[in-house]
Amino acid sequence: MTQPSSRRQVPRRIELIGLRTLPEVRPGEDIARLVWNAAQREGAGIETGDVVVLAQKIFSKAEGRIVRLQDVAPSALARTWARTLSADPRFVEVVLRESRRIIRMSERVLIVETRHGFVCANAGVDRSNVRTRGSVTCLPLDPDASAQKFVKRLKALSGVRVAAIISDTFGRPWRLGLANVAIGAAGFSVLEDLRGEKDASGHMLNATIVAVADELAAAAGLVMKKAAQVPVVIIRGVTLPAGRGRAQELIRPPSEDMFR
Repeated sequence: MTQPSSRRQVPRRIELIGLRTLPEVRPGEDIARLVWNAAQREGAGIETGDVVVLAQKIFSKAEGRIVRLQDVAPSALARTWARTLSADPRFVEVVLRESRRIIRMSERVLIVETRHGFVCANAGVDRSNVRTRGSVTCLPLDPDASAQKFVKRLKALSGVRVAAIISDTFGRPWRLGLANVAIGAAGFSVLEDLRGEKDASGHMLNATIVAVADELAAAAGLVMKKAAQVPVVIIRGVTLPAGRGRAQELIRPPSEDMFR
């Protein structure tokens, strides 16, 4: 399915196939079976070599990462910050519980480092696309492990070998707007190190490391919109760099992070 990066071919065409018929995901659901059945039902199928990009929300739901705000007792700190943010103090309390540390706070949002090491708004705690009124979802505890489990389970069900990305929508330093990024990955190298290779003009590349997993997640985001009810996108036609990568490798070390 994969080749070393130095021999990786550039595809002339890549397909993005959104799956629309997944049912509402409940705790304990077999995500691989739901995705396989939806792909067959919609005529897309899943083929060896495909990349399956999955919204983190379906894993959060399947893994029981749903919090009812009525069950949350906000701390004094959460109540104080909620007044600044004009937010529900119970929501702020969930964000604090999911955070390793607070990076910044404005009148609109908390920018935190999650327990995974991601730097994002509100620790990924989200109200959108949660059908249980008064509830929020939190990020999966270990998105890389969830992606690896999905890949293994899909192979056991179907014999098909795929790569998987669990994606979420993050803001970005230097840039306006949101983009999908990989928070979990399995089945390929998430980074493609081109240092030491030459560009088309023969110049040596000294600093180029491509975030392949984030590029694929962003591409899937063109189909996977919040209101579109497309929680899964199959990417077909891309040749991946070989490896057993994890999305954790995409996190820039704090010593190299100019924003912390």
